[in-house]
Amino acid sequence: MSGIKICGVGHYAPPKLVTNADLEKIVDTSDEWITSRTGISTRHHCVTETHAEMCREAAKKALERAGVAPEEIGVCIAATFSSDFLSPNAASLLQRDLGLRTDTVCFDLNAACSGFLFAIHTAECLLAASPRKYGLVLGAEMLSRFINWEDRGTCVLFGDAAGAAVVEWSEGYESIHATLHCEGDSEMLGVTGAGHRAPPQIFMQGQQVFKFAVNAVPACMDEALERSGKTIDDVDFFVFHQANTRIIDLAVKKYRIPEEKYYKNIHKYGNTSAASIPIVLSELSELGKVGSGSRVLLVGFGGGRTWGAALVEFK
Repeated sequence: MSGIKICGVGHYAPPKLVTNADLEKIVDTSDEWITSRTGISTRHHCVTETHAEMCREAAKKALERAGVAPEEIGVCIAATFSSDFLSPNAASLLQRDLGLRTDTVCFDLNAACSGFLFAIHTAECLLAASPRKYGLVLGAEMLSRFINWEDRGTCVLFGDAAGAAVVEWSEGYESIHATLHCEGDSEMLGVTGAGHRAPPQIFMQGQQVFKFAVNAVPACMDEALERSGKTIDDVDFFVFHQANTRIIDLAVKKYRIPEEKYYKNIHKYGNTSAASIPIVLSELSELGKVGSGSRVLLVGFGGGRTWGAALVEFK
């Protein structure tokens, strides 16, 4: 038996708040339309901040809370598709900024809104072969750089932020029992890239995404619980990707999850893609809702299409 546990978490969001009232001035929308359909009231957008700076601040908080020094990190993975450069990658810039050792395995991983789940499972696998058993896993996105301000269905949804977790691998820990899925789809949800004449922009078919998510979320929850041999009652807290409050509410209703065992912060941050799940973990830790021994089920879904779940514990 071997696996990882979370030792510390941290997050960072730029100070600029964009309210629904702000958006009413530049696009044909309303506060009522946005909140009733998504649950979003505000989101953070970068002004002078860089993607690398957001990663650094979130990672520093996670390391401090974990009591782990940068030189103890063996693996650093940044889940993102919106870093400052195509190369060098965000994780390599973090190696420089934090002073991680040069033999630290550092790379970026793009699995959209499920990215943190893919990254934390990848870290678990790589740490098994690493001489240093601590890993730094981030989800960080600067989505404001990809917003199409002429598309009122997507421009109100997304925000900028970063979340980080320090994990420790041990032969005495249980696996996180990650269940990860991908089904290639370039039409439902994504960001345009090479081959498109216009600058990269977010695109989404909202109704299709909603239908996909309400089926994918319970399916991967069931799979992760079956793999772990656990039940809903064995989970101390449920952390859902913060994309739409109605999707979360449907999962909560289906599994009869009590109010004290799940958390929503989409009203503050909007959809921050890969940063969403670690931000929730960080806020839960700050609030004292999770801590040593807490068993948390993480659930994500997003562009690609990707979806998955993982059952993690706090050290």
